[in-house]
Amino acid sequence: MLRSRITLAAALSVIAAATLATPASADTQTAPDVTVTPLRVTVHTAERTCTVDADLYRPAGVDAAHPAPAVLTTNGFGGSKSDSTGDTARAFAERGYVSLAYSGLGFGKSGCLVSLDDPRIDGKAASALVDLLAGTRAADDGTTIDYVTADKKGDPRVGMIGGSYGGAIQLATAAVDHRVDALVPLITWNDLAYSLDPQNAQGPAAADVPGAFKWQWTNGFYLIGEGQPLLSPSLDPSRINKLSCLHFVDDACATIRTLNSGRYPAAETQRLLSYARGVSPVSYLKQVKAPTLLVQGQADSLFNLNEARATYDTLAAQGTPAKMIWQSWGHSGGLTDPAAGELNLSEGNLETSYVGRRVLSWFDRYLHKKDGTDTGPAFAYYRDWITDPNGTYATAPSVPALNRTLYLSGDGKLVDNRKKVARGSREYRNWLVPTSHSESSLAGLIGLSDPAPYDTKGTYLDWTTEPLTAATDVVGAPKATLKVISPKTERVQNSGDAADKLVLFAKLYDVAPDGSKTLVHRLVAPVRVPDVTRPFTVSLPGIVHRYEKGHRIRFVIAASDDAYGGNKGIKPVTVTSAPDDTGTVRLPVVPQ
Repeated sequence: MLRSRITLAAALSVIAAATLATPASADTQTAPDVTVTPLRVTVHTAERTCTVDADLYRPAGVDAAHPAPAVLTTNGFGGSKSDSTGDTARAFAERGYVSLAYSGLGFGKSGCLVSLDDPRIDGKAASALVDLLAGTRAADDGTTIDYVTADKKGDPRVGMIGGSYGGAIQLATAAVDHRVDALVPLITWNDLAYSLDPQNAQGPAAADVPGAFKWQWTNGFYLIGEGQPLLSPSLDPSRINKLSCLHFVDDACATIRTLNSGRYPAAETQRLLSYARGVSPVSYLKQVKAPTLLVQGQADSLFNLNEARATYDTLAAQGTPAKMIWQSWGHSGGLTDPAAGELNLSEGNLETSYVGRRVLSWFDRYLHKKDGTDTGPAFAYYRDWITDPNGTYATAPSVPALNRTLYLSGDGKLVDNRKKVARGSREYRNWLVPTSHSESSLAGLIGLSDPAPYDTKGTYLDWTTEPLTAATDVVGAPKATLKVISPKTERVQNSGDAADKLVLFAKLYDVAPDGSKTLVHRLVAPVRVPDVTRPFTVSLPGIVHRYEKGHRIRFVIAASDDAYGGNKGIKPVTVTSAPDDTGTVRLPVVPQ
């Protein structure tokens, strides 16, 4: 735990240095064929009145007689209009769009508290910027815009694009303002309660049970938010919370404090996790009608592929036009240095990257209203085992179904037939300190090295297949069904404090013929077992991975992980297997 905290502190110092070194604002910059104008727009939200800092990118030749569609974009958490947000805005302006880049509330030189993309606050502020693009309101200096293509008076043709924090704001804005015509959210969340305190157990009994606190990611971003005076001196007074923490709304502060306490008292925990869920897309997607191209990163332990899948499934089921791409990079790797051929927002390589071309097609279809435009397949995913940059993406009409079942044998084998299951039982027990390592969160975000994943003998159980006779491509979220025995947990699990319930971590390794092993994208599935007297199902994070011929698949449940909160006290766990009563692992395998 100490090593992880030191790593996190180092990561935060690098992030702060990188943010302080961000290039100067585009206030005075010009580029061929694009004029950049700094603007300030005062907005009234559900809680406060504050000013939004923005840059307007206007292509040459665009005027009232020759209007163009608009693209609205904002920053990821801790950023501003001066980072890749501005690069993205310029990239679209150079392609003929009117672009408006702004610093999200609580960041850069924009006012108000950080409110986690709350539709009532952040969404309403973005809606005011849509008014600006519509020409129905002026910026604070009197600037008006009359050169954005309009569907009708007061309704501009506008799309949104951005990543992470700048991804969720798109869904929040579209939920409160149906004038938004197209969305491209990248690497963002569906449910912050799941993102920050993931519970991967499924079923009605798990619905009201909190998960395992993702303390490294959560506290890292919390410190970035609270450190704004170091990153943006002379803050707008509307950004100071005099009653709670410095720069977040009260409920966000209370949520962090409760999660860090290590306690989960029922009433308060449910209220705060309900708050996190309430400001998340999962709570308002039914109001989103704008066509949405979801782009999620495979290397992402902050917002994993399951989040995009949940958003996509909801949008598609309600008839909102939606498609989904699983790209290579996310918060845990590749974001600052994407793989060859991948979209790089800071470089604006839209025409030469698969994802970039899909984005251009999406905006052609829904902003330029080119009805015959091919916007691509419903689902595409990046394959890191393909060396040709032009052939890295595969497509499918949907995410593959769970179509291969493996069984947990009592002798530690993972077998393909229930009849091969050997009777037996094995035990592990946790220590009072973490004994497994998956990642140092934030390391991949800024390119720091990270120790290889490991598990300590006696604190985990594993089951391993025989060497595979053919390459096996797993695309999607595996699921495991388990039954554990933990008498010590059983005696206290109904105490009223969910912290007394059993916590474990499920994960999949790729074991090479030489015995070396890879934890795919360092992803794990934290589980707080709802009731140790009953079987439970675990949804693992989605992956795209090829297990090569001769490799073996290894399923592990571990007692702890140093990137997450863990068990309260020592809780020995036994897993038993028999042919007619054993756990299973189901995989979504792509037919060769």
